Amino acid sequence: MKKIMQLFNHLKLRNKFLIVYILSVFIPIVFSNYFFYLRTTDRFLEQKRTDINLVVDQVEDEFKRLTDQAIGLTTTLFLDVRLYDFLDYNYASPIDYVEAYNEVIRQYNTSTPLYHSIQNLIFYTNNPTFIFSGGVSPITMTVINEPWYDEIQQTNRPFLYHDRNTSEELQISVIKKLNYFYLYDSYEKILQIKLNPVAFRQIFNNVTLQGHLYLLDESGYIVYTNDPDLNWGDYDVQLADLELSDDHIVTRRLLSDNYFEKLEIVGVVDSAIFFQEKIEDSSYILILSLVNFILPTFIIFFLSKSIHSRLGKVLRHMKKIEKQHFEEYPYVEYADEIGQITRQINRMTRKINQLFNDVFRANLEKKDLQLKEKQAQLSALQSQINPHFLFNSLETIRMRSYFKGEDETAQIIEHMAGIFRNALTWGKDWVPVANELKLIYAFLEIQKYRFGDKLSYEVNVDPAIKLQRIPNLVFLPFVENASIHGIEPLKENGRIEITITGDKDRIIFRITDNGVGMSQQQKDRILMKLKNEESMGENVGIQNVYYRLKLYYKQEFAFNLITEKEKGTTIEIRIPTQAVLE
Repeated sequence: MKKIMQLFNHLKLRNKFLIVYILSVFIPIVFSNYFFYLRTTDRFLEQKRTDINLVVDQVEDEFKRLTDQAIGLTTTLFLDVRLYDFLDYNYASPIDYVEAYNEVIRQYNTSTPLYHSIQNLIFYTNNPTFIFSGGVSPITMTVINEPWYDEIQQTNRPFLYHDRNTSEELQISVIKKLNYFYLYDSYEKILQIKLNPVAFRQIFNNVTLQGHLYLLDESGYIVYTNDPDLNWGDYDVQLADLELSDDHIVTRRLLSDNYFEKLEIVGVVDSAIFFQEKIEDSSYILILSLVNFILPTFIIFFLSKSIHSRLGKVLRHMKKIEKQHFEEYPYVEYADEIGQITRQINRMTRKINQLFNDVFRANLEKKDLQLKEKQAQLSALQSQINPHFLFNSLETIRMRSYFKGEDETAQIIEHMAGIFRNALTWGKDWVPVANELKLIYAFLEIQKYRFGDKLSYEVNVDPAIKLQRIPNLVFLPFVENASIHGIEPLKENGRIEITITGDKDRIIFRITDNGVGMSQQQKDRILMKLKNEESMGENVGIQNVYYRLKLYYKQEFAFNLITEKEKGTTIEIRIPTQAVLE
């Protein structure tokens, strides 16, 4: 057995599955199904023919039972002397007629719903004293021209009549001439009982038949069928018009009763549908099930043992590799697909070890250098300040203090001290909005001291966001840029407006000046340099803030620049209320 297993392990998986299929599936199923087919086909078709005959017999019996109710009612009315009195009497006034109608005809109409096969009653007469309505109709030329009128003159028994000209899909009537009592022969009297088409449809539609039923008249035309695909109600269709092959089983029942001698019930079933059913003999099912289950199970179990055990070992080894135990798989002696997989695993393991030693560590060192470089850049960005601003401010204070002895110098020096004090704490990455506002106020007061009435400003801040944390010195460079590059070149009436508000989960900073502005070309050049991270020369403050926002917020911040030559500039920044980095 062990040698067989080793030999089998050298086979390819495709060949193994092919052997399993032939021995366990193909051969058993072919022989068992062929044997079953020979044993059951003939008996199955014979049983189906018997079932069809039973269904057609059932329809025939129910059809007769349905019409028997109408025939019975016809006989009752045929012998009812009150009906003859009503139909043969000459009424002196309409009131007399209505009273007689309510006493006789209305009573019949009231009892009609008790017969589920009857739709309504119609009494035909040529009595001129009648008011024709409510089931009583005159014998007009239209009635005389009806086919059934000629037939009723030739027979004294009730008969079934199918009206092919009616708009209803099925209308069958029982017609009888009322002439039992010879004393009542003043006028012609005819009874028509219209049968309920719903009851007929129920007879044909409530049977279990894997085919269709047809009711034919004396000419072979279809009177009614339960075939939904046949539009027999729209035009005359004969059963002979249907395309019936030799595979169709046709069962006919000519209605032998005196009243049905012109009608025929036909059942048509396509025997091809029988072969789609999975009908099995119980004794053979058990035998074939045992053969199709036990034999394949044994063979598949035997053949899959090598696959299962060896794949289990491979899987356990792969889990070790997942835990970074890069050891080679030891069982590689076989030549099938599993053996090839184990060899590839070993090659992969050696390659991983090599990549881990040569590449992974080098990448770690590279990433570490990149992180240090980014941190150095961030520290450099945070530590930059415009020296021209400090120089100009100190020079202005010195000159004003020299020529004048004003107290406001002390306040300016206090603002300068605040800015220098903040410079000592620029190592902090995040500060509240309130801290940034102090620096903005200090800077604007110093600029207002420098420019005098030339500069005015307005700051509006939503109190709800003053405690929100933002990157240090993220707004001040834009205030400095608006003052120096926007307002300073003006001769008078310079104004800066600052608003800091909150919008859902965003902080919105907007600064507007009425300075010299920029042309469209200058604006496009600045935006392009920001996008491509190029050096911006004198706009280094904007560049520094933009890069810091990009480092902190990635794509979650928005920067918008609106400017027009000689009309001023507006800058809007939208950042999340919570920082991505902590």
